[in-house]
Amino acid sequence: MARFTLLTLNINGGFDLSRRRFVLPALRDAVRGVGADIVLLQEVLGQHDSHARRHGDWPSLAQQEYLAQALWPHNAYARNAVFAEGHQGNALLSRFPIAHWANHEVSVAGHEPRGLMHVAIDLPGTTAPLHLVNVHFGLHESHRRFQAARLCRLVEDTIPASAPLVVGGDFNDWRGRAHGLLLACGLQEAFEGEHGRLARTFPSRAPMLPLDRIYVRNLQVHCARILSGRPWSKLSDHAGLLAQLNASLPNAT
Repeated sequence: MARFTLLTLNINGGFDLSRRRFVLPALRDAVRGVGADIVLLQEVLGQHDSHARRHGDWPSLAQQEYLAQALWPHNAYARNAVFAEGHQGNALLSRFPIAHWANHEVSVAGHEPRGLMHVAIDLPGTTAPLHLVNVHFGLHESHRRFQAARLCRLVEDTIPASAPLVVGGDFNDWRGRAHGLLLACGLQEAFEGEHGRLARTFPSRAPMLPLDRIYVRNLQVHCARILSGRPWSKLSDHAGLLAQLNASLPNAT
């Protein structure tokens, strides 16, 4: 049986809740401190020229590379939004080798671009790849329904039914409407399974809304918890969500 720890966090471009204070160096320390083997990140700035000029501690590396440096040897970045100063997207950091990855566009015309980042990882102790989908759904409910449907189709069409799977990220689903769609396509939410409710992760200083989630299939949830309070309440507008998961499916493909 292979046990691993997974963290999902919307990093708000490396800024605090107010978006005035650049906190990426402190965030890196906090993320490293939880001992996660795999990290799903949303709102990652691959490049932002004006922020780089304004903040003296802006890293020379892309944000996902800066966070991964020396601890997660494998990382991938899926660019979604491109703007005059740079670009933004989702990222994954991993202690384990990445077998392959792809970004599947689920944007709605006229609104912020969105993507489903699908990554397959070679997890020690299993002969099957671990599949992960890193998501950041839209702000409109109709967009989230569309994106949830596309996610379910991606899972059905490209991921073997017997394979271990994690779908995590920022679902922006404060009303829980997309949650029912995801349960219907065979996923289980890790925190809800442990605590009987979805994790409240937004806003970080007094979390009330259940935006961030970790859904699983063919994995056992050992524990799931919210990363709230200090220092997390000062490092983003979202609290992080952490889960320890077990994979024991050597015959999956």
